[in-house]
Amino acid sequence: AVSAAYELFEWIVAEATGDSAEAFLGTQGDPWDTQRDMALALVGAVVAQVTLARQHDRQLAKVALRTASSR
Repeated sequence: AVSAAYELFEWIVAEATGDSAEAFLGTQGDPWDTQRDMALALVGAVVAQVTLARQHDRQLAKVALRTASSR
């Protein structure tokens, strides 16, 4: 979400500043910079979900056990 918000912010600034947009964006002439950034953010999110899901489930199970035993 943060990556998408930043890309939208870059787009708004590029539209507002016109010719000076290249200086702000820093794409080095790469017309696919935004798409590549978003794709890498998606890959990172998927990898994080896959690698951390089991650990998250174990931690939730521990919390559930503590809650059940404290009643």
